[in-house]
Amino acid sequence: MFNFNIQSEGDISPSQQLIDQIQFAIASGQYLPGHRLPSTRQLALITGLHRNTISKAYRQLEKKGLVESLAGSGIYVKHQGNEVVIKSPSSFLKAYPSAEKIINHSLDELLLQGCNLEQIKHLFLAEIDLRLRCNALVLVTVPMADLGAGQLMVLELEQTLLIPIQLVPIEELSFALSSTKSATVVTSRYFIHQVLDVVSLQSIRVIPLDIYDYKEELQIIKKLPKDSSIGIVSVSSGILRVAEILAHSLRGNDISILTAQTNDQQKLTNLVFSAYTILCDPNSYLTVKKTLQQLKENLIRPPEIICSKNYVSKKSINLLKRELGIVMSNE
Repeated sequence: MFNFNIQSEGDISPSQQLIDQIQFAIASGQYLPGHRLPSTRQLALITGLHRNTISKAYRQLEKKGLVESLAGSGIYVKHQGNEVVIKSPSSFLKAYPSAEKIINHSLDELLLQGCNLEQIKHLFLAEIDLRLRCNALVLVTVPMADLGAGQLMVLELEQTLLIPIQLVPIEELSFALSSTKSATVVTSRYFIHQVLDVVSLQSIRVIPLDIYDYKEELQIIKKLPKDSSIGIVSVSSGILRVAEILAHSLRGNDISILTAQTNDQQKLTNLVFSAYTILCDPNSYLTVKKTLQQLKENLIRPPEIICSKNYVSKKSINLLKRELGIVMSNE
């Protein structure tokens, strides 16, 4: 079970802390589609929150399209209607021993439904052709208010996939797709419901990615000395907001939590002067290190800089590589 931590003191309401922690659990793949969330009674015992507060948080998550309530059963992480189930392509049957069995089973099922072999061949070739055409245009999309998260995704995916990727705000996605008949749209699970509201064409694939779960970084925050300061740096204001909520939920007022975007030099300077430890993403690391070098002579105790892993989880990157046909069978 996800480790919920709700702080009663502070500027962030307990209800909002709960919402953000559940969203993080979904986005980082700790709560997968179909996962049953704790009942209001269970969560009240775990968090100490009133059941009405928990019900309100669940209604907000349902309104966002992240969870759904099934009468008499409970609250579940929602399966998205357009969500692609990513499968590993088969280049050679020897490399994938079960592939032949899967293909034969699929053929038998289609034959039982009345299709002939020529029709089945057309269906398979049409689907393959569609996927190849979709791969020609890969878009990353996030809300305009959090383009930083999108920039981080694009940087990481381009470095890993070695293909050009375009960043398009969700607010402009409809216009961007109006000039193409096929594309692959990639987004975080945080934003999948917003993307599916925009995408209507069946020829547009939507692939949600899980973000890194930051378990190692959260353990670092847990072990920090009382009354110390933690600095968190990222290109994304949205990532900083969630990181601040998670850090606050772990330590409350035991430590000071400072945040800065890499393009805000004044806040970054203040953070380097004050922080005991600095956590940053790979694309902010060089900026943080450069700022530290510039200020080193004026620091009594230089902060320790810890670079986190990529924003997009390794599992999601590998699955996306396979879906786009980038990975060879020996990888």
